Amino acid sequence: MSPMITSILILSLATGTIITMASFHWLLAWMGLELNTLAILPIISKSHHPRATEASTKYFLTQAAASALILFSSVMNAQATGQWGILQLEDPLAQTLLTMALAMKLGLAPAHFWLPEVLQGTSFKTGLIIITWQKLAPMALLLLTWNQASMLTLTMMGSLSVIVGGLGGLNQTQLRKIIAFSSIAHLGWMTTIITKSNKLALLNLTMYILISTPMMLSLIFSSTKTTQDLTTSAPSPILAPLTMMTLLSLGGLPPLSGFMPKWLTLEELLAQNMAPLATVLAMSTLLSLFFYLRLSYSLSMIMSPSPTKISSKWRLKPNTSTLLLSTTLPPSILTLPLTPLMKP
Repeated sequence: MSPMITSILILSLATGTIITMASFHWLLAWMGLELNTLAILPIISKSHHPRATEASTKYFLTQAAASALILFSSVMNAQATGQWGILQLEDPLAQTLLTMALAMKLGLAPAHFWLPEVLQGTSFKTGLIIITWQKLAPMALLLLTWNQASMLTLTMMGSLSVIVGGLGGLNQTQLRKIIAFSSIAHLGWMTTIITKSNKLALLNLTMYILISTPMMLSLIFSSTKTTQDLTTSAPSPILAPLTMMTLLSLGGLPPLSGFMPKWLTLEELLAQNMAPLATVLAMSTLLSLFFYLRLSYSLSMIMSPSPTKISSKWRLKPNTSTLLLSTTLPPSILTLPLTPLMKP
């Protein structure tokens, strides 16, 4: 793919997300989502591999169906109320359809089946875009309509996503599928708390992006695709322990940064007398923490003295990716002391 086409596609990705996040009219929001979807499809299928083609087809069908549901719900709301504004979503059926459509776009359970398959068929760089940038537009719509959506539906789908994300990643050996199920679990945390505190939902999304970005970049540098690859190659003696800490932070292990949004979310649920829901989320996130501990143990085998010959890339070429990695690594593991400032 030529640099000019790549630049146009990346610009279209950014434009589509910005249009959706800045719009207060349903048609403009739908146009931004469609532009976003059409721009990512050539990026997914650029390797011309059958698995990449299959992943792009699954992504297109899922996102097109979700966009059609969004457009259908907005038309139903306009027919019932005469309003096309995003903040005037008053029809109950339109609210339910919109919630289901956004859940399908985000990859929430039970509409999550496309996300592991799509990530498995793409490269790590494209997967990074899918689990971070592509979540911004639907999450922005969910943040705009959180007080109009069904609280019971969002809570049930969020808690189910945390459970499915934890259980689904237990028996996986492919790192991209593990990351996909981890994304489902983190989206479940965001969706569960969004009807109680939208600020905490935004904090969960921000911390997830800050932690996922250096983790994916470190996996790109080390060219690891399976859990077995983690035990045979390391990117560098310095990057290996930092990658391990990032994995543990993504799992929510204290005192790393990933524990902060989970701590504040559980505290908010307990303050609103939702102890059973908080217990379900806390017990389910232990499943995700387990497979991250397993990955960290594989990395610790590299750092320990061993007679086994392990190939290691001792030098990293200075480029934009290494600069981004060095910039995003510290906040992904060291922001827990800022927790008192984050309380809503």
